[in-house]
Amino acid sequence: MLFSLLTCLFPSCGKGQVQNGAYSAMLKTLLGHTVAETSVKDAQASPNALLLDARTSAEYKVSHLKNSVFVGFNDFDLGRLPQNTPKDQPIIVYCSVGYRSEKVSEQLQKAGYTNVKNLVGGIFEWKNAGGKVYNNAGETENVHAYNRTWGIWLQKGKKVY
Repeated sequence: MLFSLLTCLFPSCGKGQVQNGAYSAMLKTLLGHTVAETSVKDAQASPNALLLDARTSAEYKVSHLKNSVFVGFNDFDLGRLPQNTPKDQPIIVYCSVGYRSEKVSEQLQKAGYTNVKNLVGGIFEWKNAGGKVYNNAGETENVHAYNRTWGIWLQKGKKVY
């Protein structure tokens, strides 16, 4: 009910980086917009970008973007980056919706990485837009939805808590 109401109040205008207008409106207030941002469409068109997952290891095990590297959030460690990652390497950081990845992106910039972008809408928007996610066994429909409150923004795939 709440999701339907928010969708009516904040219709998608086609200019946002996420498909759902209510989701876009929520992200505009949640995120600090302190780092460059990228949409799912632009991220999918960036095959040379290093994808970094800024969620918990439990979330990563449920599903992640193909070829992404787990770096964590609370336990973020630059040492998890592939060895000798150039400071100008295109890097896209993601989490569930974009908040944790924004914070990790800030830390990467402070460490001297110059081509870092935050995936707005995170893995939820990736899946909502029809993107594939993977676990150790291969492609999966499962997506860790963080919790039931945040899980309302995941509209495709199977929610796992």
